[in-house]
Amino acid sequence: MRDMAEKGKEEQQEVETKENEKTEEQALKDTILMQKQKLEEQEDRLKRLMAEFDNYKKRSSKERDSLYHSLVGDIFISLLPVIDNLEKAVQAKTEDEEYKKGVELVLKQMQDILKANGVEEIEAVGKTFDPELHEAVSSVVDENLGEKEIKEEYRKGYKIGNKVIRHSMVVVAN
Repeated sequence: MRDMAEKGKEEQQEVETKENEKTEEQALKDTILMQKQKLEEQEDRLKRLMAEFDNYKKRSSKERDSLYHSLVGDIFISLLPVIDNLEKAVQAKTEDEEYKKGVELVLKQMQDILKANGVEEIEAVGKTFDPELHEAVSSVVDENLGEKEIKEEYRKGYKIGNKVIRHSMVVVAN
């Protein structure tokens, strides 16, 4: 009988040991699952932060470029009348060719400075009128030109990148 009682105790201990192992195993699985979820959440946060930082860098770069173009535009707006006058001086008739060459060289230097700083002339004559680039000062009827085609330019326009710093003053046909 004792053998049977001892056998029963041993079996009961084995059952309890197996139950404890199962409980420990389940606890371990639960811990692993929780750790996995935490890791996934951390990875998601990291990805979001990286995307947010990338967007910040792009936005900052755009703002910096915009500010630069704005400042350069403000500086060159004050120089554009000087360039206009140099262009008029080059077109004026003079007997002194050396004087005319000197004025042409100064004009070329000014135009080179504009190009070096990203300032471009706005094309006008022969192009279609665009109110974002051109300012119409008059209109004429001309059968040889298409509708809203620019016939003549009174004053050159300039832009930096996509920002217009001075609109072209033009005559629009039809």
